[in-house]
Amino acid sequence: MSPGSISSPIVRFAPSPTGLLHVGNVRAALFNWLFARRHGGKFILRFDDTDRSRSKPEFEAAIERDLEWLGLGWDIKERQSDRLGDYNEARDRLIASGRLYPCYETPEELEFKRKRLLAQRAPPVYDRAALRLDEAARRKLENEGRRPHWRFKLTSKEMRWDDLVRGAQHVDEASQSDPVLVRADGSYLYSFTSVVDDMAFAVTHVIRGEDHVTNTGAQIQLFEALGGLTGGKVPDFAHLPLLVDAAGGGLSKRAGSLSIAELRQRGIEALAIGALLARLGTADPVEPVTSLDPLVAGVDFSRVGRAAARFSEEELAHLSARILHSLPYAQVYDRLADDPGESFWLAVRGNLATLDEAKAWLKIVRGPIAPVIEDAVFLAEAAAVLPAEPWDETTWKNWTSTLASKSGRKGRALFHPLRLALTAREKGPEMAKLLPLIGRSRVFARLRSDAA
Repeated sequence: MSPGSISSPIVRFAPSPTGLLHVGNVRAALFNWLFARRHGGKFILRFDDTDRSRSKPEFEAAIERDLEWLGLGWDIKERQSDRLGDYNEARDRLIASGRLYPCYETPEELEFKRKRLLAQRAPPVYDRAALRLDEAARRKLENEGRRPHWRFKLTSKEMRWDDLVRGAQHVDEASQSDPVLVRADGSYLYSFTSVVDDMAFAVTHVIRGEDHVTNTGAQIQLFEALGGLTGGKVPDFAHLPLLVDAAGGGLSKRAGSLSIAELRQRGIEALAIGALLARLGTADPVEPVTSLDPLVAGVDFSRVGRAAARFSEEELAHLSARILHSLPYAQVYDRLADDPGESFWLAVRGNLATLDEAKAWLKIVRGPIAPVIEDAVFLAEAAAVLPAEPWDETTWKNWTSTLASKSGRKGRALFHPLRLALTAREKGPEMAKLLPLIGRSRVFARLRSDAA
């Protein structure tokens, strides 16, 4: 699929506001957003909130906050709870056309049928017994207090589509049960409302996880059934391979620990999440980025592999640190306390695992700290030859060269006591860059064992 063959696609990310976003569903959001941005299209955020008992406004707000933090802004926002009238109309049209029919079996009865078919080594496909009920039988069941759920009548044919990730696909719908679209309480299932909405908003590409592949044949039939009534068009499909952990296991049990909110709290950079999820399982290397632009330019479904993509928290943390090391001051200053200045950022960024660590280095630079005194006599000697200001990045070399000549020390014996006294740390940024930031008065006080 060449970039020139796509014009202004319309895509959607449709989370249910019943929990927090995690890396698995964010990957689908990311690919939708990147694809829309690359081809000059629109990205719709649609909350699938028809499950009123589980949908919560706080989860909706959290999803919006996470997407904004990741840089995945939306062009249009919709809620399914605002569109019940459209679903009712589509339902009534399907009933009138004979494609949606009422069923009266209880969950226990359906489970009994399923187990009996499995015991006979037959596929557990719904037997369409409800279609054999006449009006009198249906009235009798309803008088007993039963309320029907409604199934979509599939045509017994092989459904084919050219998946943008998986290539040629087919599903034999004769081997599938007629899907339930309307529950007995009148509420709608995702597979129905999703198709109605995709048609209403002229969605051109459905980009989602491969766990939806088996639903696609039935959904195409539903598109066709509604299209015959409303003039809608079947979108193209792209099913992304699912994420697994480093050992090949599923991520679902760890969704809480891999929520975007949790990763943000740990100090993971938003760009790292985007850079990793956009390239995992593709033919392109995972590399640090300083914006989403390279990911937009590189999104290409033909480069996405079929195998499950292995997600590693360790790789994410390492990538996040590498991104921090390359970010310019303009991209971080508003997240740093007290606007410490570009020279401070350039001095410390290469030693940070998370941005929060910069706060500790700012305290080291500005004080007060408790110096670690390894050799008081040597430090007094160092204080005695401390050069006058102004200082720059050459000051450290000039000062320690003078000190080496006077003391006869070199290597660790020369540098380690100075670093401990001036930073109270064993390791850290280059002292040549830190020294001018600390300043002569604080350096002198720390060498003389004063807490400053």
